[in-house]
Amino acid sequence: MKILLGIAFALVAGLAQAQSFPTKPLRFVVPYPPGGGTDILGRALGQVIGESVGQTVIVENRPGANGAVGSDWVAKQPADGYTVGFAGSSTHVLNPLLYKLNYDAVKDFTPISTVAMTSFVIIVKPDSEFKTLGDLLAFARANPGKLSYGSFGNASAGHLAGEMFKYIAKVNMVHVPYKGSAPGQVDVMGGQIPLMFSDMSAMPHVKSGKLRALAVTGGKRLSAYPEIPTVAEAGVPGYDAQGWFAVYGPAGMPRPVLDRINAEFVKALARPDIRERLVGLGLESASSSPEGLAERMRVDHEKWVKLIAQANIKAE
Repeated sequence: MKILLGIAFALVAGLAQAQSFPTKPLRFVVPYPPGGGTDILGRALGQVIGESVGQTVIVENRPGANGAVGSDWVAKQPADGYTVGFAGSSTHVLNPLLYKLNYDAVKDFTPISTVAMTSFVIIVKPDSEFKTLGDLLAFARANPGKLSYGSFGNASAGHLAGEMFKYIAKVNMVHVPYKGSAPGQVDVMGGQIPLMFSDMSAMPHVKSGKLRALAVTGGKRLSAYPEIPTVAEAGVPGYDAQGWFAVYGPAGMPRPVLDRINAEFVKALARPDIRERLVGLGLESASSSPEGLAERMRVDHEKWVKLIAQANIKAE
C-alpha cells in the first residue's frame, strides 16, 4: 500500500510540475558560432516557444570541437528542463565514433525531439564535363583512383557521405579534405578540384550559376530544390546519407517535463512560418517523440560505425 501511495504521489507531483513548468526563463544552448544554420534555427524556435510558454528563451552559443564543447556543458546542467541543447547528428553520432569525449552521447542526455533533416549536395563547376551524376559515375568507373572529391573536413559528415558513395557505387575516388565548406566550394568553382560533397551552404552559388548541383544525398528530393535528383535516383540505388538536427536535455529529465517540452517543439515545428524558415535553410521540418530520436541515433550509429571501419576513417 505504501509503495502504491508513493507512486501515486510521485505521479501527482510530476503532473503538477509539468503544468506549472516553466516558471522562469529557458536556456537554449547552440554548440556552434552565431550566424550558422543551427543558430538561426535555435533563435527562431526559441522565440516561438518563448511566446507559447510565456517565458523568455535565452539562446546561448558555446562553440568548439564540432559541437562537443556546448554539448558537454549541457550534459552537466540540472535535469530540470530549463536548459536544453541543439546539436547535429555529427555531434551526437559521429563525434563519439571518432573522438574521445568528456561525456557519453547516449547516457548523459535525454533525447527530446528531432528538429530537422538535411542533405548534402554533390557540386561541380558549371562547365564541368559531368553534366549528370551518371557522367561522373561512368568516368570514375573507367578511371579508378583518378577522380578526387572534396569535403568540408576530414571525418566530417561530407567525408562520410563521399565514402558511402564510393562503397555503394563501387568507385575509387581520392578524398581531399578542406577546413570548411567555403574553401572547397571556391576550389570547385576554380577547377582545382572536380567535385565536392558540400553542405547546403553551396546552394546560393548553385542559384547564382557559379556551381552546378548533380544530386542531393538524402533519401528524397528537397522541397526547396525539387529539380535536383537524389543520388539514389541518379544512379546509385540504396544510397541515403543525410544529417539531422535535434534537441536534447541533460540525462534524467522528469517525464512530465520532457513531454511538455517535446510538445512545444512539435507544435512549433508544425507552424507554416517555421517550416518555411527551415526550407530557406535547405532543411526539412522533422519533429519526433523522444523515443523516435533515440531510435534515429541508434540506426545512424550502426550505419556509420560500419562505414568508418570499412573506410578506415580516422580523425586528425
